[in-house]
Amino acid sequence: MSVISVGQAVVLGAVEGVTEFLPVSSTGHLKIVEGLMGIPVDDDAVVGFSAVIQVGAIAAVLVYFFKDIVRIVSAWGRGLRDREERYHHDYTFAWWVIYATIPIVAVGLAAKPLIEGPLASLWVVAGSLIVGSGVMWAADQVGRHKRGEDDTSFKDAMLVGSSQILALLFPGFSRSGATMSTALILDLDRVAATRLSFFLGIPALTGAGLYELKDALGTGVGVAPLAVGTTVSFVVAYASIAWLLKFVAQHSFNAFVIYRIVVGALLFGLLGAGVLHS
Repeated sequence: MSVISVGQAVVLGAVEGVTEFLPVSSTGHLKIVEGLMGIPVDDDAVVGFSAVIQVGAIAAVLVYFFKDIVRIVSAWGRGLRDREERYHHDYTFAWWVIYATIPIVAVGLAAKPLIEGPLASLWVVAGSLIVGSGVMWAADQVGRHKRGEDDTSFKDAMLVGSSQILALLFPGFSRSGATMSTALILDLDRVAATRLSFFLGIPALTGAGLYELKDALGTGVGVAPLAVGTTVSFVVAYASIAWLLKFVAQHSFNAFVIYRIVVGALLFGLLGAGVLHS
């Protein structure tokens, strides 16, 4: 019998879709909801399920940014064949995304026992939510928001891409929060920071989902819950992306900072009271 039911998969897919690209930590929210539903958060099958349904959210990015992705990939392909095409920004940007993914892949493979063991604790999630909030608030304050997407450099891509490691090691920190905060510190504007976070998340999250698929299927999650959770994640994530891009164009990240602090404090309270177990 699957350790996650179809009904639970619907709920978790919706949580993943809403939170994957908002800077509030999808991993942290999934672990909290799993804990509330009595699902063992450190079970290999559950960890694998969480990674697999991320592919639905990534598929939403591929669809939403389809024209941009086709343009970038086409430029990359042309550049591989024609030296003159290698001076275009889209060609170099494609390589930057590839290079910027290498650090998180290396750390993910090396630290897998820690990530799926001690660092999967809800205590870590609660602390990371609050600490990450402070980082995000500071980044939004010190960043000058003067650089657009066309002004990004190789250094920007590597620093922002490497910052994903924080979310990998400390669930609750938020991949989106880490990447957006780093981009803001580098003086990118909020829309450019958000779009860069989306593009850098495509290879990392897709790779993680495919890598974990065997664990999800082989250790206790049925095909139906995986399919349902991934589909729900796709639909909800698409709407979430559209909303977030409009929101950051006109607002600061303060609402997310306050929300994260409230959730982190509430989680500490629930753990301390024994309502949830880490």
